[in-house]
This record gives sequence, structure tokens and C-alpha cells, in this order.
Amino acid sequence: MAKFTLGWQQYWQFPQIWRFMVSGCMVMAIAIATTGCSLESFKTTSTQVPQIVYSTISEPKTFNPVTNDVATVIFDLAFDTLLSIDGNTGELQPALAEDWTISTDQKEIIFTVRPGLQWSDGAPLTVDDILFTYNDVLFNDAIPSGGKDVLRIGEQGLFPVVTKVSDRQVKFTVPEPFAPFLRSAGRVPILPEHVLAEVVKTLDSDGNSQFLSTWGTDTDPNEIIGNGPYRITRYVPGERLILEKNPYYWQVDDQQQSQPYIERFIIQMVESSDSELIQFRSGGLDVLGISPNNFALLKREEDRGDFTIYDGGVRPGTSFITFNLNTGKRNGQPLVNPIKSRWFNTLEFRQAVSYAVDRQTMINNLFQGLGKPQSSPLSVQSPYFLGPEDGLKTYDYNPDKARELLLSAGFSYDSDERLIDADGHPVRFTLITNTGNKLRESMGAQIKRDLALIGMQVDFQLLDFNTLVQQATNSLDWDSMILGFTGGVEPNNGANVWRTDGRLHMFNQMPGEGEEPLEGRQIADWEERISQLYIQGAQELDEDSRRAIYAETQRLTQEHLPFIYLANSLALAAVRNKIEGIQYSGLYGTLWNINELKITED
Repeated sequence: MAKFTLGWQQYWQFPQIWRFMVSGCMVMAIAIATTGCSLESFKTTSTQVPQIVYSTISEPKTFNPVTNDVATVIFDLAFDTLLSIDGNTGELQPALAEDWTISTDQKEIIFTVRPGLQWSDGAPLTVDDILFTYNDVLFNDAIPSGGKDVLRIGEQGLFPVVTKVSDRQVKFTVPEPFAPFLRSAGRVPILPEHVLAEVVKTLDSDGNSQFLSTWGTDTDPNEIIGNGPYRITRYVPGERLILEKNPYYWQVDDQQQSQPYIERFIIQMVESSDSELIQFRSGGLDVLGISPNNFALLKREEDRGDFTIYDGGVRPGTSFITFNLNTGKRNGQPLVNPIKSRWFNTLEFRQAVSYAVDRQTMINNLFQGLGKPQSSPLSVQSPYFLGPEDGLKTYDYNPDKARELLLSAGFSYDSDERLIDADGHPVRFTLITNTGNKLRESMGAQIKRDLALIGMQVDFQLLDFNTLVQQATNSLDWDSMILGFTGGVEPNNGANVWRTDGRLHMFNQMPGEGEEPLEGRQIADWEERISQLYIQGAQELDEDSRRAIYAETQRLTQEHLPFIYLANSLALAAVRNKIEGIQYSGLYGTLWNINELKITED
């Protein structure tokens, strides 16, 4: 499932289905003190307990993996799935399920669960927990989650039927063959029925399931029961989140030694990517996702700092500008100013903006040459990726072409070379992005300058990341924004973006369950066509036919530009040499094999 990302820091992933978009880096327990947050209390034990301290520039919104919309390492650490992914090959591997079989008609999949599984509180993890996760939570109409979008099957958006075969086997029955089934259904974090069953059934004073407010950031960490390699033990808002090795975790090595080997994982809250860089250079960070503008500096310090810089090729995922195309109203009030809405819904307007953005200058100046222009919603690592060399439409920098398109659409220029619409309204709108990520902030500043050259006045604003996500998915009251989505090899993981009823169909978002309804929301023909193609792509089992379907989706997105793609940096990360076992993957990040990693004592 696609999720929002904070920006450019390299992220490590167990690529679970409930993943959005964030990033971070790690700091050692002996890191220097930061403003308002000291690690003094960990200095004594740091030499005795192997630990990693990870940093993020965004506070967690929730500890509930279902209601979470942002890609964050927390859920990778605290929750496991039926299947895992080998970060080197991208192949599916056993996890909570030790084996699986698929019927000849491709409509029944049976998972065999490992014996003796336990939750982090020591309670048994059984097939009943798997049934609860899917039937009672994920497929529950009263519980909104982007995770369910990638499991909708066919025109009717039906979910698999999940039934118990035996004490160790669970069967998924699908109404028709569903090509991405294993990578979708097999990657859902499994939840504890004995802890959450009651809150799912109980309604709050507003008539909503109490599950929606369960495991908030104010929850006692001891009440958050998971099944991953780590369990949450302490959270201090604005400072740090501490996770410790789950003593009941199932994974062991060939000598039957329990994994993971690293006992403690600390996620440090920092103000910005600049703070992360300072801490890394001071010797505090174990891992740093490298922004292109920091690469040359860190490369010079590689030997002295005793770290290695890894290059994973072009970073998966996307960065983009998007305009709010939603014509809907709430209580009679338009979500978007009708004047602006007419601009945004004019194809020539969006195409002009794309032509006006100087991507190569962005790559040369902001990315220090360590990036590539972007044209497709799919990651370059995907076998379904379509590039310019395959005939995909691109928008090379051409401000004259941009002006020509605007004039053809009825816009004109006043005596001060300001762009005005047919009714004489100056073209002025707000562009927002998240604070804390310096590279994304710089991109916004350049876009503001680029669009000024074609007469558009852009009010560029920085917002807290969680506020930004809330506007994009709930209030829906915004003009335009710079954001990004996580990537991967399976296109259907973006179904929650491209289906018209998807939780992240943000350029024309429908309200989620329990949110105020809209009147007058309209779906464009091309928008509906992309949505239908994503349904067809999931139904199609022939690989050549799937490639043709997803090729058409990419051509449509580039023609109609619901997202104006910008550029992607290289996936670069610096890792302290004290961490043994790193198998860096541009697609799955630095620490995807966290269970196998060890800390080498000096």
C-alpha cells in the first residue's frame, strides 16, 4: 500500500501493506545531547546492551497499525506478517506462516502457521488472531484504512473470504484470480484478538468503534501488544520512543539462538534533517539517510567517521506537486475556492505547470547531480515501469510552451506580466509541504520561482507533517502540495491512490468512513479509466498483459497530470561499520534484515 513519505531520508523497510511514507535515521545511545532531550540515562547501559537509536523528524500519529497513514519504522519493529520479503531478491519468504499453497484455479490460498507462536505478552498467537485481523478489523466497514484498498477484488471491490481450516491453517478464498494476492494479503500486520476484540465491537459516544481511538500515542506502552522482533516499552513525546527485544519472538538462527541480536531500538525525535546530519557527524548516529546535498561532505569523512556509504540506485517512490481537483462541497461550502478549482481542473493549466518546472536545475543544484527526472508513478525497480524511452510523455523544461498552453486555455497576461484568468482574476494559490525536510523545502522555493516566470503567484507554506496529512486525507481543504509516496515492485500496492474510492486518492479524495459526506464530487473519465485499469491489472495473471495494462495507466497519468512528478534522488545511506550484516537495498533500505544484524564491540 502506498503511503505518504516525509521526504528524502533513506528508510529501511519490511515493506508491509500498511505503509505510507516517512523516513529517518539512527543515533547511537552515546549521541550528544540535543535540545530538550538528553540520552544521559542510556550511557551507563549502552556498553552492556547492544542497541540502535533511530531518528525521525515527525512525531508518531498513532501506535495503531490499521489507522496509521504514514510509513514509520515503529510498525515494522512491533508487528509481523504472514510473509516477509528478501531485500536482496524481492522474493516472498515465510514469516508467521511457514508455508502456503495455491489451488490450481488460483482462488484458494492456504497458509500454514508456525507452531508455538506468541504475542509480546506471552499469550498464544493462533489462527483465530489471523481471522480477527482480516474479518473483524481490516474488512470492517466501520474502520477506515488504506490497507483494505489493495485487497479489493474485481469491479465490486470484494474482499477475500477468510476461514479456519485447522488449528494451524487458514484459508483465503477469492472470487476470481487476484495476481497481487500474496504480496498484499501476506503483508498485513497481524493483530491480537485477546486485546482488541472488545474495542472493535464497542462504540464510543459518537457511534464509532472504539478501535479508532485505541493505541493512541497517549497509550501506556505496556498495553500495546505486538508480535514483531521488538515491543514498545516507553514513549516520551518530543523526545524518544524506546523498543526492546520481544522475548517471545519466533525467529531463531541455525544454532537456535533467539533473534534479533540487538537488544534495544531507540527512535529519537529530532527537529529537522539538519539535526540528523549534525548528530551523525558528531558520532551519535548509526545510520543516516543521505540527502544529495550532504553526500560530498560525508564522503570526505567516511574513513575518519568509521562508516560506509551505500548507493542503492534511484530511490523508489515518488515526489510530486498535486492540485486539489475535488469539486465537492461540505454543508454547501466548496472544498476549493471555485475560481481556483476552475484553474486546477483545466488540463492545460496542469500541463503548463509541469512544463514550467525546471527539473534539471533542481537535480543539478538541489540534488548535487545525484538524481534523475521522474515521469512515472511506478518505481524504476518495478518490472511494470514505463520510461521516456518506452514512449512515456515527458514535460521537459519549456516556459514558452507553458505560456502557450495557458493562452490557449483562455488565460492572459496583464501589463505587469501577471497571469490572469478569463474573468480577470490573478492566478494566485497556496503550495504547502512539510517542515523539517530541507531538500523538500528547497524544492518548493524553486517551484515558486519557476512558476513566477510564467506569471503565477505561489504562496509557499510549511506545515507540520501530521497537519499536512490531515488536510490531505480528512479536511480536504488545500490548494496544492508537494509530497511523495512510497514505492515498490507491485503496482497494485498503489491501488489506494488510483482507485476512485481509495484512501489516498488525494487529488480528488472521497471522505473516509465516519467523515462528513461531500456533495457534488465529480469523477473525470480519465480518472475512472485509471481506476478500472487497476482493477483489471489485479485480475490479470499473464505478465505481458499486466505490463500492457499498467503501461496504459502510466500514459494516462502523464497525459492528465493528477500528480506532476518532479525528480528522485539516489538511495544513499551512511552506516557505521560497527553494525555487522548490512545488506543494503535501494528498494528495501538499510536494515530490512534487522534480525540478523549485530553490534561489534570496540
